Amino acid sequence: MNKFKRQFLAGPYLIWIIGFILLPIIMILYYALTSQGGELTLTNILAIGTPIHRKALFLSLKLAFICTAICLVLSYPLAMILSNLRNKRQNLIVFIFILPMWMNFMLRILAWKMLLSNNGVINTVLESVGLPPLDILNTPTAVVFCMVYDFLPFMILPIYNSMARIGKDIIEAARDLGAGSFTIFFKIILPLTLSGVVSGIIMVFVPALTSFAISDLLGGGKVLLIGNVIEQAFMQEYNWNLGSGLSIVLMIFVIASMALMSAHDNEGGGAGVW
Repeated sequence: MNKFKRQFLAGPYLIWIIGFILLPIIMILYYALTSQGGELTLTNILAIGTPIHRKALFLSLKLAFICTAICLVLSYPLAMILSNLRNKRQNLIVFIFILPMWMNFMLRILAWKMLLSNNGVINTVLESVGLPPLDILNTPTAVVFCMVYDFLPFMILPIYNSMARIGKDIIEAARDLGAGSFTIFFKIILPLTLSGVVSGIIMVFVPALTSFAISDLLGGGKVLLIGNVIEQAFMQEYNWNLGSGLSIVLMIFVIASMALMSAHDNEGGGAGVW
């Protein structure tokens, strides 16, 4: 009877998975492996080898790596500072980091477009203090800047959560045994927060790799990522076969990166603290 109840309660989730995950993937696979006439072909997948598609993919990987690295460098010290604050201050600062995520994603991008424009707030302030204006709009720098702003909370929160689970008594015991700050960090804190680091890297790298709205608005058509190519294939050229083929290639990169990071996390997770 209990087994029947569990199966019954799991029914809506099963319907959701089939309708919104499995069926769309099957449709993408079908369009990717067929031509517009319905014949089986690998042309849509192999189209990633064309110069424009290859360049867009490499640029997407490059910007995603840069965004992930910057987020990691900024997030780890911030997470350490947060974990050492009092509970009230921790909650306030975490709330401040989460607050922008309550705003519409497109509005945040448009806000940064106004800030980074030639006559925007940032350049106005720089000119008022005698500094040269910034000319980074419609460049990869602006795209990375906005990516870091949008995806930084996804790196901070898992690292902070993993640090918050480290008992203070473990650190105190290590100090009583003569361990210095350097040893405590590399032998205790870093191994115990590695799972949070891996989760943060995945949560930042995947959306950064597949992003197209940020580069579309802040790149001004000059920064063409693989997400933009796929979006144009679907929405402008109405070539679902090509768009699906490129999506399969991008999906392979996403799954490979997630599998690589998960394997690294599993290898590190079994190690002892000392």
